[in-house]
Formats: sequence, C-alpha cells, structure tokens
Amino acid sequence: MIFTNPAGAPELACDECGCRWFDRMTNTCYECGAPVSPESIAEFQRALEKLQKED
Repeated sequence: MIFTNPAGAPELACDECGCRWFDRMTNTCYECGAPVSPESIAEFQRALEKLQKED
C-alpha cells in the first residue's frame, strides 16, 4: 500500500496491517511479520520515480 506523507513523498505501508515500519534485512513488517511483496516494492519505486520527475 502506498500513501503520501504530509511533505508529499510516497511511503510504503504493509498491505496486511497498514504499519509503516519494516525490517529491511528480512523485508517483513515489524508489526505483523507479513512479507513485503515484489509488487509492493515495484509500486513504491514507481512512486519515487514519479516524485523525482515532479521536482
């Protein structure tokens, strides 16, 4: 799940529980332990690229 923070930057949230904290070593949510899917990572990357083009 991607949302935009108050500064306008995209943030990735867990698809299962909505938590925004992830263990980057294991690619899992700190809150519920759900894995971050490759699709979510790709969606977040596209959102970052879009933000960079807007600047």
